Amino acid sequence: MSYSASESVSEHRARRIRLATNAQFDALVAAFEAAVPALPDREALARLAEDGDWQGFVRGVQWESPSGFVRVWSSRPGELLRFAGSDARSVVWMIAHHAIAARLVRHDPGTLLYAPIRVVAHTTREPGTVLTVDVPGDALGGFGINKVTQAGAELDRALGDLFEDLGLPRPAALRR
Repeated sequence: MSYSASESVSEHRARRIRLATNAQFDALVAAFEAAVPALPDREALARLAEDGDWQGFVRGVQWESPSGFVRVWSSRPGELLRFAGSDARSVVWMIAHHAIAARLVRHDPGTLLYAPIRVVAHTTREPGTVLTVDVPGDALGGFGINKVTQAGAELDRALGDLFEDLGLPRPAALRR
């Protein structure tokens, strides 16, 4: 079987933030995971299955996570890659802001490519921890939809607020 398809290509600007901190890896990971609680999709679906109240669900998430972000997935590739000779410790998180994602998907379900947001924490040869994340508003602005661009700017602000909540400086790219 074969399918017909049409193709379009959109270019967008991307900026990657690399925030090198003096924070100890385990302490920063623990602080991040405390500030951004785990809420995998199956658990979110179970909560919504109780009453189907989306607004109540979003309020509950905001209560548990003042930043509005939850961890929908995480991985610790450093543990695996040490067998390949890497001594870097690392954690990759996918964090979602369900209230903003709901607005994004209304305008274009393809925006889910950029929401949730991937955040990486890792060690280097230098003391401290590096946090790396792409600026979500850049990619979302590439959709050319004003409401999506606005929601992207809101994600940028929320991500900057999260960094500040962790005791880190707000990256310049998130100061919109």
